[in-house]
Amino acid sequence: MRNISIGNGIETKQQHHLSLPNKSKKLIQNSKEMIHQINTSEARVYVGTYAKYNDGSIFGEWLTLSDYADKDEFYDACRELHDDEEDPEFMFQDYENIPNGLIGECWISDSIFEVLEALEDMDETRKEAFLIWCDNGHHKLSEGDIDDLIIDFDNDYIGEYKDEEDFAYEQVEQMDLPEFAKTYFDYEAYARDLFSGDYWSDSGHVFYNS
Repeated sequence: MRNISIGNGIETKQQHHLSLPNKSKKLIQNSKEMIHQINTSEARVYVGTYAKYNDGSIFGEWLTLSDYADKDEFYDACRELHDDEEDPEFMFQDYENIPNGLIGECWISDSIFEVLEALEDMDETRKEAFLIWCDNGHHKLSEGDIDDLIIDFDNDYIGEYKDEEDFAYEQVEQMDLPEFAKTYFDYEAYARDLFSGDYWSDSGHVFYNS
C-alpha cells in the first residue's frame, strides 16, 4: 500500500483518505450546533487541488476569506498557492464558519463575500435567527440579492422567546381577557395550536409561516 508523507508523519493511503478534512463530519453534526458555532469573521477554506489529491497528496493551506476583498482575489491566492500546476482544479477539502449553501467541494458562491459582510454587521442573536431561517429550507443564501433576503427575513422574524409556551403567553397577554379568565387558560395547548399553523420556531426564535 502506498505511503503518503504528511508533515512529519507517514500514513497509508487508506488512513490518509479517512483523515482528510472533509465535510461529511460536518454533515452528521447537529445543524443547530453548526449554526451556533459560525463566526463569519473567521470564515476559512482548506484549498487543495484534485490533481494532487488523485496523486495521493493533500497539500494545501487554510485561506481566511477576510484576507480577500472578493472572490477574484481569493482565487488569485488559490492559484498562487498551487502555482506548480498550470491549470489547477481547486478542491475545497474543508471549511469553517461558512453558512450552509455557500460552498461545496469544487465551487464557492459568487455572493459569498457579500453574504459574509452582511452577517458581520448583525449582532449574534439576529445572525443566529437569520441563519436558522435560511437553513429552514425555503431560502438559499447563494441565490438572489442578500439585501432582499434580509428584508424577507425581517418580515418573517418575530423574536426570541424562552420556548413556544412563552410566546403563547405573550399572545394571550395582548388579548382583552379578564385576569380571572387567564388563570384558566391552557397555554400549552394554545402554543401547540399556534405552532401547527401560523408560526414555527427553532432554538427559541419564532417566525411567521410565510
